[in-house]
Amino acid sequence: MKKNNAAVRVMTLKREGRSIETNIRELLAQLGEDPEREGLSNTPQRVDKAMRFLTSGYHMDPAKVVNGALYSVKYDEMVIVKDIEFFSLCEHHMLPFFGKMHVAYLPTNRVIGLSKIPRIVDVFARRLQIQERLTQEVAQTIQAMIEPLGVGVVCEARHFCMMMRGVEKQHSGAITSAMLGAFRERKETRDEFLSLISRKSDAF
Repeated sequence: MKKNNAAVRVMTLKREGRSIETNIRELLAQLGEDPEREGLSNTPQRVDKAMRFLTSGYHMDPAKVVNGALYSVKYDEMVIVKDIEFFSLCEHHMLPFFGKMHVAYLPTNRVIGLSKIPRIVDVFARRLQIQERLTQEVAQTIQAMIEPLGVGVVCEARHFCMMMRGVEKQHSGAITSAMLGAFRERKETRDEFLSLISRKSDAF
């Protein structure tokens, strides 16, 4: 029912010709500002462009982003891409949260192009999100694409909704994880993953 109501509201706004730009202009006025003053006259356009970029993940298909970069190979050791930087928007306050994600999987017969894993992260980060769901979506997508023995994802992030408002704790962070298949079932696999992502390497 809620989804139907939301869809009706969206269609109503579209029929009324409401745009992000128009709404931001009205928001500025509601905040007590003059939307026409020099520093703000082009702000609604800039916010429109920024928001469309920051939420572009809604229009991205993970399969198209990967673009066939799935390769048959006999390799049964852990593959890890660590320290993947991301930025997202909290769906509760639409304030940024940012951090890094570590992704690992145990392949069976296929691997995924290494550069595609950060792109998968971006698909889901560039949406209104919560950290817990973002972590799960990345793990589940990789699991579905290459059917490995398991997938492990750890996400570390700092949230502006905690830093700038509310509790105002500037140095607080959050860590979430998603462990699928062997990473959930085998403690030694999970421990190896956590050890490797915490280890500093001269290569980086």
